[in-house]
Amino acid sequence: MTQTTGRRFAIAAGASTLGLAIAHAFGWGTRPAEAAEAATFEVTHTDTEWRKLLDANAYAVLRKEGTERPYTSPLNDEHRAGKFACAGCALDLFSSKTKFDSRTGWPSFWQPLDNAVGQTEDRTFGMRRTEVHCRRCGGHLGHVFDDGPKPTGLRYCMNGVAMKFTPGAA
Repeated sequence: MTQTTGRRFAIAAGASTLGLAIAHAFGWGTRPAEAAEAATFEVTHTDTEWRKLLDANAYAVLRKEGTERPYTSPLNDEHRAGKFACAGCALDLFSSKTKFDSRTGWPSFWQPLDNAVGQTEDRTFGMRRTEVHCRRCGGHLGHVFDDGPKPTGLRYCMNGVAMKFTPGAA
């Protein structure tokens, strides 16, 4: 290795280390699941059990914080009265009374049911967002934003594959 190449390598290694330290300090590498996994939930399963209980798409979203493609969920166009429940543990999460068309491509709600969801700060990809998860099993549902309609001004932007709809009383 030449002296110039060695110097370049040392500078690159130092910059990488500094970059990782900054990312860690700001929580940019922090995934919501890490916080959720640290919590204790009423419904728990091993990773193998979750894979057996959920189809591949629901597993990717609920257990690995994936995001379904916009406009792919049938729940986006669900307009009947009823409840939207967690696909992982069947806990009722949202009433159809709070659903609205956010024109984002995902089912959106302005308010969850009482004691249905938990929230965790999500700093992945250098952004600061609020991740929403099922309070009973910790499954990732989506994110909440402050650009929703009245009365709350919130938009719970949920992955349809993370929920199941049951028609009936909302």
